[in-house]
Amino acid sequence: MKKFQSGVIILLFALAIFSCHHGQQVNVVTIQQDTVANAKPIAPKFTAAMVDNKKDLSCGMPVSAGIGDTAHYKGKVYGFCSKECKDAFLKNPDSCLAKNK
Repeated sequence: MKKFQSGVIILLFALAIFSCHHGQQVNVVTIQQDTVANAKPIAPKFTAAMVDNKKDLSCGMPVSAGIGDTAHYKGKVYGFCSKECKDAFLKNPDSCLAKNK
């Protein structure tokens, strides 16, 4: 009789464990291998103290208001409020520098 009771208890225990996990979905998260290879580098955030000009050389806005883009020219870093202002500077940088001295 003890063997029968032990068998029943083991069977009930096994059914309880099986029923706890039966029907549950297991979510598997996979990471694509190329995630790191396709990551874009984070551009450094420039501050007014890091550039060689106090005003945007194209529009005259103070760089302390925010730097949207930078250009490296003749060993110096110049800050600009936008890409458009940087592009205007790069068309004729010597003229912009002479005008802003």
